[in-house]
Amino acid sequence: MFIPIKDDAPTIRRPYLTVSLIVANTLIFLVSIMQGPRVFQLITYQFGFIPYELINSVELTPQIPASTYLTPFTSMFMHGGWMHLIGNMLFLWIYGNNIEDFFGPVKFMIFYVASGLAAIVLYTVFGPNSQVPMVGASGAIAGVMGAYMVLHPRARITVLIIFFFIQFVVLPAKVVLGIWFVIQLFMSMVGSSTGGGVAWMAHVGGFAFGYVLLRLLLRARGGRWRPPSDQRVYRVKW
Repeated sequence: MFIPIKDDAPTIRRPYLTVSLIVANTLIFLVSIMQGPRVFQLITYQFGFIPYELINSVELTPQIPASTYLTPFTSMFMHGGWMHLIGNMLFLWIYGNNIEDFFGPVKFMIFYVASGLAAIVLYTVFGPNSQVPMVGASGAIAGVMGAYMVLHPRARITVLIIFFFIQFVVLPAKVVLGIWFVIQLFMSMVGSSTGGGVAWMAHVGGFAFGYVLLRLLLRARGGRWRPPSDQRVYRVKW
């Protein structure tokens, strides 16, 4: 097991939106799970994203009225269990505050949602007939991680390794995120990228979107970027 714990990349802005997203995801999960297992499952199917519903314009669970076309958005704020929620929120906190610091809260929110939608698009392309609901913020967070890899490749990430031993190691962000992406890509090829369990292909789509978008933004500005109303200049050095 390869778990990032913290990074050393400083920020200037307070991460109000990142904290708000963590609170919103947590509250939605708590309200959902407190309804009991049966209702929780029904909510998951109703508000999770199901490619088959969108592609065929059908509703598989009409018990709770909700538009199928809204599920790409609602699914980003739902989680399937405690570990799913805790893992995603940990990743969002470690990487999200730096990307919010770069974009500012409004543009960060747009980027976050766009990353989640990019993840859903790739997930749907590889499984248009899947009737398994996809829930979780991991696609959007993967986009945040892709952006982080571009902006802070040399940041030091403290990682907890649990294998036959337990040890903390400090590695460059480009190594930590590179390993993470390779695992997602490998698992999407050898396993089911859109079936039950982890939506590996959604992670790949979100990460690729965030990485490519930030590379394009920086390239358009000669490899550096000065955020609006900010004195900092980002210079990416690998």
